[in-house]
Amino acid sequence: MGDWNRSTRECTPASLPVEFTAAVQKHIEQYNLGLTLSDASMCIESTARKIKRGLFARGAETVTMGVILTPGWLIWAIRGESPEVAVMSARLADIVVQDYGSTQFAKMVPDSGLEVSGSFTGVSEKGSAFIGLDNGPLSQGFRALLLRLVQAAKA
Repeated sequence: MGDWNRSTRECTPASLPVEFTAAVQKHIEQYNLGLTLSDASMCIESTARKIKRGLFARGAETVTMGVILTPGWLIWAIRGESPEVAVMSARLADIVVQDYGSTQFAKMVPDSGLEVSGSFTGVSEKGSAFIGLDNGPLSQGFRALLLRLVQAAKA
């Protein structure tokens, strides 16, 4: 495993931290995504805590991510040490999703989660993003559902 201790739990969009829900709602409205938080097929919250290593290891660092999956969209909100929440989204028909462990990056930086590549809302060029997840059954179920919905969106 990498430098992060990850834990993932299932939730509802309403049970995410208030600032996450507000940031996601603002993103949905700003980009006219045409959906509501009640459209969620699944919602998870993933928390990553930096593992301290070495003599000069910094203090505790935590990154929290809320991920909302709908039949047509993947939306994720991220907050690190800054109190601001960043939100990204992508139409499922416009992305490719793979297990991070099967990517070339995983050989250099071991970790667990998903790599999402393709077109993201409000970004002019294609790119990729990492969604960190633990290796538990809930995360495996989320991966499987996301892959099924991406395939269905492209059909």
